[in-house]
This record gives sequence, structure tokens and C-alpha cells, in this order.
Amino acid sequence: MRILLTGASGYIGKRLLPVLVEEGHDVICCVRDVNRFNPPGYLKSKISILQLDLLDNDSLKKIPKDIDGAFYLVHSMSASSDYEILEQKSAINFRNALNKTNAQHVVYLSGIVNESSLSKHLASRKNVEVELGKGSYNLTTLRAGIIIGSGSASFEIIRDLVEKLPVMITPKWLNTKCQPIGISDVIKFLSKTIFNPKTFDRDFDIGGPDILSYKDMLLEFGRTRNLKRYIFIVPVMTPKLSSYWLYFVTSTSYKLAAALVNSMKIEVVCRTNELNSILGIKPLGYKESLERAFRKIESNEVVSSWKDAYASSGFNVNISEFIQVPSYGCFLDVREKKIENREECIRKIWAIGGENGWYYGNWLWRIRGFVDKLSGGVGLRRGRTNENSLNTGDALDFWRVLYANKDEGRLLLFAEMKLPGEAWLEFKIVDDKLIQTATFRPLGLWGRLYWYSVLPFHGLIFNGMIKRITSSDG
Repeated sequence: MRILLTGASGYIGKRLLPVLVEEGHDVICCVRDVNRFNPPGYLKSKISILQLDLLDNDSLKKIPKDIDGAFYLVHSMSASSDYEILEQKSAINFRNALNKTNAQHVVYLSGIVNESSLSKHLASRKNVEVELGKGSYNLTTLRAGIIIGSGSASFEIIRDLVEKLPVMITPKWLNTKCQPIGISDVIKFLSKTIFNPKTFDRDFDIGGPDILSYKDMLLEFGRTRNLKRYIFIVPVMTPKLSSYWLYFVTSTSYKLAAALVNSMKIEVVCRTNELNSILGIKPLGYKESLERAFRKIESNEVVSSWKDAYASSGFNVNISEFIQVPSYGCFLDVREKKIENREECIRKIWAIGGENGWYYGNWLWRIRGFVDKLSGGVGLRRGRTNENSLNTGDALDFWRVLYANKDEGRLLLFAEMKLPGEAWLEFKIVDDKLIQTATFRPLGLWGRLYWYSVLPFHGLIFNGMIKRITSSDG
């Protein structure tokens, strides 16, 4: 069957894609920016790719008429303050576009909405479901709560809290009940639901077998990691204070933290497990899902991470707009050094950031990350998704990968930290030399003052970094 997969470059989409291909479907991947979509090599010849924007009706005309079904995996949460308006408009545009095709079935992944009073985030998800349900096709909505898997936002936030804080003074919403589900089970539910007539024009809650409070989840995570943790709940933390607590302790953005806090005050427990019987699925428990996630992390097999989404930083433009590094009106720090071993040099460049650090003056990088966090930026906590590879679109600490080509020996990064201007960092091997270029395009007087204030540190950091990268030492 021919399937349209929206959100193909997202956390869920990246994991669902190979399953659909393996099941023999002809998959059309819909992405906003083809430059940041990097499916595994073995999949490229088996799929087709469409660049389209659900907010742009003209781009939706590219959708083929002969599709049989579609997955709607698009969410705008935390991308902007008015995300509920954008989500509604996207759903309407998508519905109208699909009404002109042969699509018979659409599967939408939403959130559990079993209370009359919903958070802004869950109310928006419900509104999208209503709009999609007005189409000429059959709609099935799968409603999930907390998704546990390597790289998921929920998993990474829990991990940050438990691994960093032996003692936690927490808000009262940690007593709220929820029903977590493993990412592998979410993918099973999605792949087995499409084209199943027993699911047409219905909605189902999907969850694991365990109903836990958020406090229970944190403590179980600690036990799984052999970490003794103490949690004390106080009633005085306002939603705003709770949001700041999540923002400063974890790698989440403030907008996402605020949206999550508002949602976490509402119970997300499945009404029934009817779909388990229809599809023959027995979901994993919370502890099993945690253990599976850590096996993936330890073997460096994390397929996708929420941190690679633009929403993790608020950076919401196409990579294509920044891949050409400007020169006019810019400040440059250019350094060249002869390479002792090209292969080793490339290995070091592609291993930069995350746990490996930046090779020189890491304490200065950490200070810069802390300052960025204080000013509302992403800081250094996003790290990197994979220890061995970098792909266009990946998050790398407070940078975004714009271009990565090992054969060329070129890596281009764009800064997502809070700056009075725009910044690029490029590593490029030419013949037997590494050219390392930091480019800064200032915004007004403050931008110029910023550049001159950090110039002494550049001389220290960038000089030390290029020396370490080009040396033959391990």
C-alpha cells in the first residue's frame, strides 16, 4: 500500500519508517526541509521524499493523488506561543489536501484526553483530532501518554532529574497518575493500526500495563540505575516556578517545560485496553521499557532523539536558509593548521561535543553554556544523539549541524545559543590543512560589543581546539 508519512524526520517518524518499509509499504516521506532528512542508506532507494509545509497550501499540492493512507505525526508544541492556532491550521490544510486524494485511512498519534478540563497542549491535540475527523477518509486516533524510549523527551527529562539530583524538592503534580508506554509498543500500535478496518473512525488510548505517579516513575528510574533518590513534594511551587525548575535542571526548552507542566497536572490514564486485543499486542511494563532504552543507549543505537527537533531550541527555520555562510558585515576568526593524519582528524571532528567536549577549554564552554541557559537558551545539555555520527539537522550541544560530509572533510555548525547576532563554526579540510572558521554576523551595536568582549577567549579556545584536532594523538 502507498502511505504518506508526515513528520518523517521526527522522533516517531524516524522509527516508524523502517517498519513500514519492512512490511512492504511504498512510503512517501513528508518533511519541511529535505536537507535535514537523513534516512539510513538502505532505505533511500525504497522511499520517496516530499518537501512540504502544512501551513503552505501550495506545497500540499505535491501530495500524490494515488496514496492509500497516511500517518499524521505532526505537532507544533513549543515551536511558538500560539502553537494551538498553527496546529489547527495545519490539520485543516492536511485534511483538505487529502480529500483530493484516494486516501482511505489516516492514523493520528495524539495524547490521552480523558478529562473535561484539559491543558492548552492536550486541548490543541484534541482540536486537531476533531479537524482531521471531518475528512472524507477513515480516521483512527491513537492517544498516548508518557512515551519511554531512548531519546524521547519524557525519558530524557526523567533521566536528567534522577541522574543529577540525589534529593528533589518537587511540585505537587508529581503525585499525578499516568500510564507510560514504551516507544517500541507505540510503533507496533501505529504500524498494525493502518488499514485495519476494525479501527476505522475510532479513537483508542494506548499505554503500558503500569499506572504510576510521576514520583513513582522517578524512583523506579533511580532503582533501575542503582541510584538512591529522595523526593519531597511541596505545595507552594507555582506552574511558572515548576517550569523554571524543569528548564534549569533538564535539557528541555522553557516553552516545552511550561507545556509539560500544564499537562502533568492532569491524569493521563487509559480508558480501556481494547486495542491490545484487536491488534494482539501485549505492551511492555515501565521497568522493561527503561531497560530496553538503556540497552539502546549503551550500544549507541539511538535511532532518533527529541533534541534534534527544532522545538528543542526554538530555532524554527529551514537549514537551507543558513547553509551559505555570509561574509559581508561579518567578523571572522580563521585558523589553519597542517594535518598529521587526515583520517584521525576527521574522526576527531565528527566526535566533537557531547561527552567528548570541545577538546580545549571545556570549562569555558561549560560557563558559556550556563550563561546561555540563564538567558533562556539551550545551554550545553542537549549533547549529541550518536557518539559516532553527525547528520544534517542534528543538535550538537548549543549548535545545529547544517552540513556534514566526511568525504569532503567538511562540518558546518550554526549556533542556537542566545546571541546578539548569528554565528557559524566550520571545519574544512583542504589538501593537507584544516581550516577552522568562526563567523559572526552582529546585530547592531550590541553584537559588535559582544564580539570584542569574547575575542580574547576565542584566541585561547579556538587555537587550542585546532591544535588538538590536527594532532595525531588519540
